[in-house]
Amino acid sequence: MFNKTYLSAHSLLATGTTGKLLEESLGQEVQKLMSGPLGGDQQIGSMIAEGKVDVLIFFWDPMEAQPHDPDIKALLRLAVVWNIPFACDRATADFLLTSPLMRDDYECQIPDYSQYVKRKL
Repeated sequence: MFNKTYLSAHSLLATGTTGKLLEESLGQEVQKLMSGPLGGDQQIGSMIAEGKVDVLIFFWDPMEAQPHDPDIKALLRLAVVWNIPFACDRATADFLLTSPLMRDDYECQIPDYSQYVKRKL
């Protein structure tokens, strides 16, 4: 609720249960994907690779084992690979959402990873 005003200016997407909670709390439509453990995290990762996600806010409890930990790590890795700003805690999310860059057009620079791609001839 703290960032409701900032979030209302953006199209939101979330995994299943999170999306439902956000819709109810914010009174805003949220594109709901599958539940995280059922592939929702991977759906978001795919959307990042397709250039359909600009910012990622992904809260998780570092003190609890996550049943889909490999999926979470893969999602966070994709955010870094595609240079997507992301927050995994409330303070970082607050800073990210209130940044002046969130209100203006911002061209994200995608790193060139072609040097790491090995081709077989």
